[in-house]
Amino acid sequence: MTKFLFLSIFFFTWFSFNVNADAKPVKKKKEMTTSNDTAKKTETALLAGGCFWGVEELIRTQPGVISTQVGYTGGVIPNPTYEIVKKGTSGHAEAIEIQFDPQKTSYENILKYFFKIHDPTTLNQQGNDRGSQYRSAIFFLSPDQEITAKKVKELVDASGAWKKPVVTEIVAAGPFYSAETYHQDYLQKNPGGYTCHWVRDIKF
Repeated sequence: MTKFLFLSIFFFTWFSFNVNADAKPVKKKKEMTTSNDTAKKTETALLAGGCFWGVEELIRTQPGVISTQVGYTGGVIPNPTYEIVKKGTSGHAEAIEIQFDPQKTSYENILKYFFKIHDPTTLNQQGNDRGSQYRSAIFFLSPDQEITAKKVKELVDASGAWKKPVVTEIVAAGPFYSAETYHQDYLQKNPGGYTCHWVRDIKF
């Protein structure tokens, strides 16, 4: 009886070992990710079209625009202040940095709207504001943006919507310096404040 019990235990142990040895490990199912798990991609546009208060107030209303920030760019003095820029000797332009969702709008659409809200035919001037800090400019951030900017400028010129030649400069973007806090969202804080910008009923 003891011998039979011993043999039974031996064969049961041997059989269990071989079965487990041949078994394949179970793979865990890979967790699927959704689009919500991926950070939203944004793009940036950097434009100058006169006093940045009015440009920002109109640009911010466009579908796909996520955020705006006004500041100074295109000059030679680092960390400029408004007191420096307003003299028109630092080379900076009052500009707006635009963050937008390329799934909802495009760089081209933003530029076309830009050419409707300011006069791109007046050199170093916008409305009553005069000086190089009020110039019309597109500061491109990539080769693709440069190509698009030149294409849109040519389109606007050829359309005849503006009766004079477009003088908007197209240059590579340099450092952008955020303007003082009181300039940010100025017309939101001061409804009815100064602006020389409005949307023209023109087509390109």
